[in-house]
Amino acid sequence: TDVSEPRLEDVPGGRGVLVRILRVGLDGTDKEINAGEYGAAPDGFGFLVLGHESLGLVEEVGSAVTELAPRDYVVARVRRAGTSLYDRIGMPDFTTSDTYFEHGISRVHGFLTERYVEEPEYLIRVPGALREVGVLLEPTSVVEKGILQAYEIQRRLKVWQPARAAVLGAGTIGLLATMALRNRGLEVFAFGLDPPPYLNSDLVEALGARYVSTTQTSIQQAAEQHGKFDLIFEATGFSPLAFEAMCVLLGKNGVIVLSSVTGGMRRVEVPSDAINLDFVLGNKV
Repeated sequence: TDVSEPRLEDVPGGRGVLVRILRVGLDGTDKEINAGEYGAAPDGFGFLVLGHESLGLVEEVGSAVTELAPRDYVVARVRRAGTSLYDRIGMPDFTTSDTYFEHGISRVHGFLTERYVEEPEYLIRVPGALREVGVLLEPTSVVEKGILQAYEIQRRLKVWQPARAAVLGAGTIGLLATMALRNRGLEVFAFGLDPPPYLNSDLVEALGARYVSTTQTSIQQAAEQHGKFDLIFEATGFSPLAFEAMCVLLGKNGVIVLSSVTGGMRRVEVPSDAINLDFVLGNKV
């Protein structure tokens, strides 16, 4: 599909930055959008350009741009500011508006194109030394936000010293979450579907974590063998597993971080009384 060629003048006041796309990452969200389960096209368009994970090279800047220069590597922010209170104070990822704007996901075209023009406020400079992994900045930000919010929430306890974490999923987000939690000094178990050895299980082990295949060991068996966890990071895209983990894997005063966007219609029967009782008596979040 053809779209208009981006120009610096598309952003008023000389604040445009013309960026040439170098890399775009595609993930489970893109697959769901492509399948029609999720996403929304911009007003006036019958289609949505995909691509919310990107790395680009600045080619030209407007006369009023001082923050960036040609040949800078940049990653574009995905979420645009909306109209809610949280949008107005610079926290659009906490928007309370039902209508929100995300490049390549909701009402704003994505970066699976040759070039785009953006305001410098929505661009993050990436050091040249990180250009080979810069496209992972957006998914890494998802992981970091989830973990940071878990620690922020647990300030309610005055003292929270998590020692063990479970990461559900060994895809890109799961691997990044494993790395982030290992960097915080936690013992990490990463759960994936495929039996080892294969690339991702090898990467988990290389990070100093333990890989568990759910085709070989059920979640219930894992809890019996390894005990419960202080923090769970869910990154499978399979919502029934999140409810199972809440019930059998999460320890007292624990936090489960849900990162998957599930646009399907799966239904599952859960032991709701047991989950409710466990969360209330165990002070879980």
